Amino acid sequence: MSEAVKPTSEDKILPFQLDLSDIRGRLTRLDKTLNDILSQHSYPPLVEALVAEATVITALIGQTINLKWKLSLQIRGNGPIKLIATDYFAPSKNGELGTIRAFASFNEPNLNIGEKNPFEQLGKGYFAVLIDQGPNTEPYQGITPLTGGSLHKCAETYFAQSEQLATRFALTIGKSQTKNKKISWQAAGLIIQKMPKKTERGVVKKEGSTNQLLASADLLQGQESENWNRVNFHIDTVEELELMGPHISKIQLLNRLFHEENPRVFEAQSIKFGCTCSADKVRNTMSMYSSKDIETMTTADGDVTADCQFCGAHYIMDPTKLGFEAEKNV
Repeated sequence: MSEAVKPTSEDKILPFQLDLSDIRGRLTRLDKTLNDILSQHSYPPLVEALVAEATVITALIGQTINLKWKLSLQIRGNGPIKLIATDYFAPSKNGELGTIRAFASFNEPNLNIGEKNPFEQLGKGYFAVLIDQGPNTEPYQGITPLTGGSLHKCAETYFAQSEQLATRFALTIGKSQTKNKKISWQAAGLIIQKMPKKTERGVVKKEGSTNQLLASADLLQGQESENWNRVNFHIDTVEELELMGPHISKIQLLNRLFHEENPRVFEAQSIKFGCTCSADKVRNTMSMYSSKDIETMTTADGDVTADCQFCGAHYIMDPTKLGFEAEKNV
């Protein structure tokens, strides 16, 4: 494999496979997409860092879902940071871009600005993965406790516990400053997973207690375990600047890390920030309320307003056309 390093404004997720060890993976670097997401808000750095980590994890997991599906992360805690929510929308057809969005809810006065690990600001709670396969299907949901000291450790536990799939993440997130002194966030991430045996997506294993936290190593034996440990050793050697780039391309990085594992790469998936909110969706949401409920939401100017938590879009609506009573009279 070879690839020239070319500057690009397009963020991509690169799938790969290590044939010698029967392990698959994805590698991504997020620049424009991540900054487009964060620029929709004015979060403190602690919150931005956690949203950035959740965004990278979502991109790495989301690339595997089928066309038209949606994958979401919901991270809820009882600490100053209450919620991190992300959505990955798979392309509607091959060749199109996937889209991703994210937002956070937090109690700013209670934030510990001096905390070095943003994860500690979540407190106790859960890490949930939700997959929406479209109309007339039951959404899949897997939940694991907030544990391990980071969101990507929670994700590893989720895969081990809910899907019995050995998984490892390597992430790096930080800020950079250009020559014109513009400061922006950058993030890069790598995921590897043992190639699964023939199992159905969305089926949660029932063996054992759901409260038992499994490690990836617990799922493997014999040669599988040796292969897994060897590949993890290679990942332990990666440096932050290698993972982040841009002087080393993604394919060059895979060659550096896994040249002995017979790596193969597949077509990369381009992604961008995107939000699916609309006035129609807001009106449909409002149809669950009665006219009395709508009245309490009406401003002094006689309007009902709503803001999208993901992109900040502001909607102004006529209260007489909202609520289930209004729907019934149409």
